[in-house]
Amino acid sequence: MKKVLQLIFFFVFTLTVKAQTHLFNHSEQQFSRQDTLRGSITPERAWWDLTYYHLAIAVDPDRKSIKGKNTIAYKVLAPSNRMQIDLQPPLHIEKVTQNEQELNVVSEGNAHFVTLPEKQKKGNLNTIVVHYSGTPKEAVRAPWDGGISWKKDANNNHFIASSCQGLGASVWWPNKDHMYDEVDSLLISVTVPKNLVNVSNGRLRKVEEHPNKTKTYHWFVNNPINNYGVNINIGDYVHFGEKYEGEKGTLDMDYYVLRDHLDKAKKQFKDAPKMMKAFEHWFGPYPFYEDSFKLVEVPYLGMEHQSSVTYGNKYQNGYLGTDLSGTGWGLKFDFIIIHEAGHEWFANNITNKDIADMWVHESFTAYSENIFLDYYYGKKAASEYVIGTRKSIRNDRPIIGAYNVNHEGSGDMYYKGANMLHTLRQLVDNDEQWRAILRKINKTFYHQTVTTTQIENFLSKETKIDLCAFFNQYLRDTRIPLLEYKINEGQLSYRYTRIVADFDMPIRIHIGDRVKWIQPSAQWNTLPIKEDQIQIDPNFYIDTKKI
Repeated sequence: MKKVLQLIFFFVFTLTVKAQTHLFNHSEQQFSRQDTLRGSITPERAWWDLTYYHLAIAVDPDRKSIKGKNTIAYKVLAPSNRMQIDLQPPLHIEKVTQNEQELNVVSEGNAHFVTLPEKQKKGNLNTIVVHYSGTPKEAVRAPWDGGISWKKDANNNHFIASSCQGLGASVWWPNKDHMYDEVDSLLISVTVPKNLVNVSNGRLRKVEEHPNKTKTYHWFVNNPINNYGVNINIGDYVHFGEKYEGEKGTLDMDYYVLRDHLDKAKKQFKDAPKMMKAFEHWFGPYPFYEDSFKLVEVPYLGMEHQSSVTYGNKYQNGYLGTDLSGTGWGLKFDFIIIHEAGHEWFANNITNKDIADMWVHESFTAYSENIFLDYYYGKKAASEYVIGTRKSIRNDRPIIGAYNVNHEGSGDMYYKGANMLHTLRQLVDNDEQWRAILRKINKTFYHQTVTTTQIENFLSKETKIDLCAFFNQYLRDTRIPLLEYKINEGQLSYRYTRIVADFDMPIRIHIGDRVKWIQPSAQWNTLPIKEDQIQIDPNFYIDTKKI
């Protein structure tokens, strides 16, 4: 197990990149054609819109193999006859058919180009069927190094789960593996040995028993879902659940855990309805009432699979029993339940179109940790927690990655992003307005894929603050603003250094018993004061230096 500070950066891209000090400086990173095929809206993707998947697979735990097919329904947006389907080796496509006619497939690495002989007319709804098989990539250190985890539980039963954020869902099933196009609905049918249970997204429609000592579990997702949010979880599961009376009515909350862990889970999962109450208050209604909410135990730490949130925090509070903030507040809740469920609003409801904008997922969700604390323990506890997480910020490279090449930005998207949003709350300076903004963003972009520009423009409009330089500073630059100040003969002089152009964020200071707002810029400004000491409000994510 690596040190705790290394563990907090979920799913961080592992290529070595030098620290950057300029906006969008990704010149040190080299990208390949495979990166472009994976990360861009290629012509072979652009002409068709996903409407439905039926993924039907048989999982053989002893051979660590998968065999099956994915029926892909789509709407033609513009005439074309060449379609890109993604599937990563060592899995291989056996054949692709349309109307029972086998189609020509040309493979280029992870991208497979299918030629459609039938004319594709704009507005038509068509389907293809992709048959595939093989042994998928085995996860080495899930969820950071994803794939399929093939494990055993304490009773020597198979314990299997998928995790593939960043790496891509095509690591275990064929699909249109780009974030911009979410499928409208999904049926996932998984056949497993009869002594095991498969849990996937959405609601269980039926279970079929077969003469060959297997069972097929059919799960249906009624809402749009991103590719990496689709999952399989296979084990000796037992189930319990509860009804939650939420903002949109009665929500089914279901829990699937290993048989020997039932008693521990019934105690620990009490954080789940507490989470739901706090997040519906701050973010608005849970976005997937039709598909229910599930926590599913897995053999890795956890991930935000839509309506099927995976859990592996060993039934303890904090992050594997550790408080990431160092303040004590992080031990008041189960980190994985709160953080990964927070993604139901930010990642699953509101989804980035390009992985370069993953801060939309991770910054808001890291911020949800202190919002949970705010709801139950108050504003002071929440502030102390998020400020405490600053020790984990590296400022190694910009939070926003490179576009169109499946490139994530810095892992600072977690706690630097959370502190950026905490700072924005200070600028709004009205907690009811701030809550209304968080709720409205989930309503405005309900079940949508978005860009950073859309989120920036929304927040500027709703806060009535020009946030252009603010976001340039925190998302696109690695420097933390430095407030330099000096007090001389009853006068406070102050300015910012280490800033982008036009950065002049106001901050609160305490002068004796008085609270005063000042607006530093790159130039020296002055303020007459009577005291010879001031305090800079620590809720603003800046550095300070008294000269």
